[in-house]
Amino acid sequence: MTSERLIFEARRDAFLARLAAGRAIMGIVNVTPDSFSDGGLFLAREAALAQAKKLVADGADIVDIGAESTRPGHVPVSTEEEWRRLEPLLASLVNEAGAPVSIDTYKAETARRALAAGVVMINDIWGLQRDPAMAEVVAEAQASIVIMHNREAAEDSIDIVDDMQRFFERSLEIARRAGVADRLILLDPGVGFGKTRAQNYAALRAIPQLRRLGFPVLVGVSRKSIFRDLAGEQIDGRLIGTLAANIVAAGLGAQLFRVHDALEHKAAFAVLEALQFGEQ
Repeated sequence: MTSERLIFEARRDAFLARLAAGRAIMGIVNVTPDSFSDGGLFLAREAALAQAKKLVADGADIVDIGAESTRPGHVPVSTEEEWRRLEPLLASLVNEAGAPVSIDTYKAETARRALAAGVVMINDIWGLQRDPAMAEVVAEAQASIVIMHNREAAEDSIDIVDDMQRFFERSLEIARRAGVADRLILLDPGVGFGKTRAQNYAALRAIPQLRRLGFPVLVGVSRKSIFRDLAGEQIDGRLIGTLAANIVAAGLGAQLFRVHDALEHKAAFAVLEALQFGEQ
């Protein structure tokens, strides 16, 4: 076994052990010009690395790098454009961020290249159902995989929890058929993706049902517009809403939280744990 492989497995398994021990934080670094919250801020290698290091210093246990915006109304980019944005950054991020690195992509070729560069997790917003080669790429690398629920468009007439469960059944069948080990899989209800506001809230409330499938649950609600107007006109409710939703999600059994604001979440979870278990 090569030294690179040993390092990959050590980073992957250390993160999985951290996740199994309790709640973990995934810090977001978008290397995109058009993401809704931080588009254009971290395109340069130095800026992306500095942000990754800050997130880790603030409490992130893993850093998730995205090179294609998936906000509502986004313009898809090609695999080559996605990789053009990632390639100059990945070696530095993998080796210097201070935590394992995940890639937010639904493209198998991008995933393959990123895994070869030392990334330990693929965060697939289409849950292995968009690119038919993705499951095999993940299985071959023995990488971790986040399977997220998604829909082409919101339909307010459907039972979103039932839709999620059927989606995850298909994704898990794809993963297992390809040889992805269960211990490497996480599920994400996909808040903000193909859902009405009411369905987004229902997806969060369904975390206990998802946990019964036997996998850790990731929640990604950070700074999303479903919270923007809940705190009144005088306050931008996105951070407040994010913290409130993640505290509720933690109480419902979610274990990994994908956020822009690692320090605030580390503090919020410390308060939650003190209330739940008493100060140590």
